[in-house]
Amino acid sequence: MSRAKKWSIWIAAVTGGLLLALFATGWWISRRIDPFVREKTHAYLERRFESRVELRSMSVSVPVKSPLSMLLNRGRGAKIHVRIEGLALHHRTSVDRPPLFRVASVRAEVDLDSLRRETILAGPVELTGLEITIPPKGERPIIGEKADDETAPAPQAHDKPKPPQVLIDGIRADGARLTILPRDSSKNPLVFEIHRLLMNSAGPGVPLRYTANLTNAKPPGQVQSRGSFGPWDASEPSETPLSGDYEFRDADLGVFKGVAGTLSSTGRFKGKLSEFEVDGETRTPNFRLKSSGNPVPLTTQFHALVDGTNGNTLLQPLDATLGSSRFRVNGSIVRNVDEKGKTVDLDVLLVRGSIEDLLRLAMKDKDPFLRGSVALKMKFVLPPGRGEIADRLNIDGGFKLDDARFTTPAIRSKLDELSRRGQGQPENLEISEVPARLAGDFHLANGKINFPRVGFEVPGAVVDLEGIYDFNTEMLDFHGSLKLDATVSQTQSGWKRWALKPVNRFFSKEGAGTYLPIAITGPSSSPVFGRDRDSKR
Repeated sequence: MSRAKKWSIWIAAVTGGLLLALFATGWWISRRIDPFVREKTHAYLERRFESRVELRSMSVSVPVKSPLSMLLNRGRGAKIHVRIEGLALHHRTSVDRPPLFRVASVRAEVDLDSLRRETILAGPVELTGLEITIPPKGERPIIGEKADDETAPAPQAHDKPKPPQVLIDGIRADGARLTILPRDSSKNPLVFEIHRLLMNSAGPGVPLRYTANLTNAKPPGQVQSRGSFGPWDASEPSETPLSGDYEFRDADLGVFKGVAGTLSSTGRFKGKLSEFEVDGETRTPNFRLKSSGNPVPLTTQFHALVDGTNGNTLLQPLDATLGSSRFRVNGSIVRNVDEKGKTVDLDVLLVRGSIEDLLRLAMKDKDPFLRGSVALKMKFVLPPGRGEIADRLNIDGGFKLDDARFTTPAIRSKLDELSRRGQGQPENLEISEVPARLAGDFHLANGKINFPRVGFEVPGAVVDLEGIYDFNTEMLDFHGSLKLDATVSQTQSGWKRWALKPVNRFFSKEGAGTYLPIAITGPSSSPVFGRDRDSKR
């Protein structure tokens, strides 16, 4: 046998022996470290989250390179692999609640040398099937106090040795689910499906930095968020701090009854799981009511307080722009007692806006029959329910329009004629396209607007009305009085002007040259103006 061949056999034997030694070393380390790591893991999870730990199986392995690293560097830099199956962290005394954390499997690397120290170094950590369930505030037992079950007192701090500190380099938990339970168990919890979740620097007493992609349930849309979470409040999880910014895109408002459009939103939030503040803005370029179908761009800027346990929201305030009209909104979106959904309760103030923006949103016709500036103050209440928004919506308010001009030729012609006669100049065609002023109060319910008081003015004439406008049929039914500056005879020309002078005194009352009971009825596109023959006045 040649010397080269002998050397090859010798090298192969040494290499094989070394590999066998490394595998044997890894197996021996695993067998010795397994119970030690199991004990450390159990103690850390139990005390860190103040929970009862359920762990179906756990295994520890040492890669080939780690024994070699351990032998050459006396343990420094060596890694062990930990795998856990079926991990659950339960509330100590709450047997009727789901686990606080449930994980199908955990894979992690742990620095071997750090096991001997006060702080264990771990990471990266990969969680599969993570489910987090946050109980309502105040429903977690506090360690050290007596449990409800006298036979199972809560463990005391001196009963067990101090748990290890763990510094986690990074956590990945794709496909996670966060559930926030309401106080009332009969109500649905808030559920967030988190498609992608990355967390870093999860050390003791240090907030996690996270990046998350999730789907919002209603309205459906994709949310991307970055920020900080923690440190974890084990005795009261709902008090755990959180903050960050978010981007919400392509939310379909069509899932709500009566409205449609595609919403996008960006903003920042801070607080805790149970309650946090949000400052943000929304953009809905195609906002519309399904009953009309006319899109009007809607943008908002808001400051809100959100109850993370039930989704109740207080707006303090919200500034909205609908078309060119700007609103200031304060109010709430909350679930009241014995309600299956949330009630929207808002105080709305429009200092100065455009009436055509409101009409375009509410009417089926694309061209509003009225233009002009409008001031508006109203109470807006939308209770939960399955019907159309127009049938559930309740609004009480008041409005004022200045320099209002009707776009429908038939209405414009009638108003021009009314102003000419009211000023005693029935043949003066220079009096045209007269501006109008409107003011009044209204109540909207069941798809109709009831106007208990409406004042209407054009030069030379004042109209006081009360009546109803039906959005479904677009029909008007108003009754009231007409007061003209001119007398009855002055409203005419030619021989009629002289013939009617004897009857002026019969129509002059309440300080007006002419007083007439009137009615405005018919479709909004071509209403009928006339004397109200049924009036008793």
